[in-house]
Amino acid sequence: MNTEQPQLDLLKRYLNLFFDWHKLIIGCLLIAVSAGYAFYLFIPKVYQSTASLIYQQQQINPSKFSPDEEKRLEDMVNTVAQQVTSRTSLEKIIKDFNLYRELLEKVPIEDVIARMRTDDIHINVQRTKGNVFSVSFQGKDPALVMRVTNSLASRFIEENLRVREERATETTSYVQDELRMSKESLDKKDALMRDYKLKYYNEMPDHRESNMARINALHEQFQATQTNIHTLEQTRLLVSEQLANQKSRMNAATNSSGSGPTTGGNTDLAGARKLLQNLLARYTPDHPAVKRAEKQVKQLEMEQDSLPVTYSNTKNKSAVSVSPLRGNNTNDFSIQLKEIELNLKNLRDENEKILSQIKTYQEWIDASPIREAEWTALTRDYSELKKYYDALLSQSLTAAAAESIEMRQKGSQFKLVDPAYLPEKPITGNFLKIIMMAIVLGLASGCGLVLGFDFMDTSFKDVLEIERYLQVPVTCALPFISLATEEKEKKKKNMLWYCFFAVWLLSLAATTIFLWHRGNIIL
Repeated sequence: MNTEQPQLDLLKRYLNLFFDWHKLIIGCLLIAVSAGYAFYLFIPKVYQSTASLIYQQQQINPSKFSPDEEKRLEDMVNTVAQQVTSRTSLEKIIKDFNLYRELLEKVPIEDVIARMRTDDIHINVQRTKGNVFSVSFQGKDPALVMRVTNSLASRFIEENLRVREERATETTSYVQDELRMSKESLDKKDALMRDYKLKYYNEMPDHRESNMARINALHEQFQATQTNIHTLEQTRLLVSEQLANQKSRMNAATNSSGSGPTTGGNTDLAGARKLLQNLLARYTPDHPAVKRAEKQVKQLEMEQDSLPVTYSNTKNKSAVSVSPLRGNNTNDFSIQLKEIELNLKNLRDENEKILSQIKTYQEWIDASPIREAEWTALTRDYSELKKYYDALLSQSLTAAAAESIEMRQKGSQFKLVDPAYLPEKPITGNFLKIIMMAIVLGLASGCGLVLGFDFMDTSFKDVLEIERYLQVPVTCALPFISLATEEKEKKKKNMLWYCFFAVWLLSLAATTIFLWHRGNIIL
């Protein structure tokens, strides 16, 4: 109870204090409100208008044709915003709408553009609404602010289309240039490889197996030819011996025409049969040499059978009949010998050709490892060049398709969702906010003055202060007793003050209504 009494006394004291000084508080309040009116009327009003746009994805598969399928909305907006807020673009907007007339007379246009870019234009990506973002502009004229905002929104759409078309065209041009250079490099590499392969066609590693097979076949052919040469040489030897025996027998028959039959015919017949057996051992019965040997054997047998008859009849006829026959046998042996010599010559020439071919194929085989190393070095980067060319070719087709899409404006683009509206209330200079702030400041200043005056007043204000100061208890306290005339005078003054405050307040209300009807005050 003792602790609550001082608090109640303190509260009562302050309430009395504020009640005694209530005219000062009301006066401060009215002054602050009047100052708020003046501040509102004289400060420039700033209006803001906003347009909403959406980033609309293209309908065609973006994974194949869109040049920015991986880009986020923020990246696209920032890219286009750089073009929209560039010096050239903003300078054109300032001249078209005649903005910042007074400011342009004081500062350079570069500073005006910088202020417009940083203070008056606002671009906000609304993450909660998907691919929607807003463009805002603020200024003093609401109608002008709306037109400028719509112009900025339309520039976003135009610049997006232009940027996408330029990027698609530049991409196509770049890919085409790279494709052309890659094709030139690939063609040069193909020409080098073609010339190299044509120059060393038979020495290439791909022909090694066929060269080995061919050289083996040539070796076998060479061996067979050598065998034929050996056989023909033996045949030639036998035929030469037969020819020599035939000639010696003919000479003996010519020198001794009266002598009896000799045994030379038997010897020739045995040699011819031996020759026939040797030829049959090496050739088939249809071989020309075998047929000639058989013919010779038959002739010798016929000759031997006819010799006794001719010899018994007459010696002259014997010589005459034997001599032509033997002469024919000698011609056969000579012809056969010439044929054998010709065949030997042909076989030896064939062997020389085979040896030459074997040498050539062996050189090709020996050069194959060298050609393989050279070919590997020559074609080392060919596969990479081919892959790069194929990739560029695919990119060229994709870039051409993307350029066609952008030229027909079928790609991703900005679309206006909500155009800019005519702002009705300024964003700065809000009447209600200013008046509320003025009321708060007026009350705060009035209460502050009251407390200040009370703090500076050193007089005793209640009994407790006197007791604490004198350390003597107060036994009696007389209240202030005013005269009737004083009370009347006091009431009169209070009435005048109240009337003054009422007139002031009514003036403010009337002014508010008047200015509101004129549009100078926006509630």
